[in-house]
Amino acid sequence: MRYPLVIFDFDGTLADSFPFFVKAQHALAQRHGFTAIDEERVEDLRRLGTRELLQELKFPTWKVPIVAADFIRMMRGAPPVPLFPGVADVLRQLRERGARLAILTSNSVENVRRVLDAELMEAIELIDGGAHVLGKHRRIARMLKQAKADASQAIYVGDQVSDGEAARRVGVAFGAVGWGYSHADTLRAMGAEEFFETVPELGRLAL
Repeated sequence: MRYPLVIFDFDGTLADSFPFFVKAQHALAQRHGFTAIDEERVEDLRRLGTRELLQELKFPTWKVPIVAADFIRMMRGAPPVPLFPGVADVLRQLRERGARLAILTSNSVENVRRVLDAELMEAIELIDGGAHVLGKHRRIARMLKQAKADASQAIYVGDQVSDGEAARRVGVAFGAVGWGYSHADTLRAMGAEEFFETVPELGRLAL
């Protein structure tokens, strides 16, 4: 098995939370004083890297933890977002084939548990939430220590440019998914070690 430890991002990778995010960010922008995303520009903005997007929205990085905490509270008070179709089957498949599964997210562990049922949670060996969107490399490094795994044995699967940057900072392979927050073309341009066009393709991680 090429990647004995598979670490997943959550929002935009396992959970289809982008529609909720687009709606929530209007209220967040008004509350915290940054530029709201015009829905007509969503596709163009998805092509930007994380730092470029923050600059475009006049969103200083020091506000990220504050706004993220507010977003998490909003999600906690809303109905659970759905998993992408096929995600549950892929997680079961990977676990049955012997892969160790983990989740590292900027969202809260509580919100993750609301979306994953008890059976799927049992398949997840490690879970860490509340990571700064631009500081996930520290959490990945910590997770590797917890799992007693070398960076060469792991892959971080995510949907944003910042996920790929975090993986590379700690020497972990990056698996980019084409159905999340960042545009697929932008992620391809990063030269990710693995690229997944569809959810079922994640199954090859356990080959």
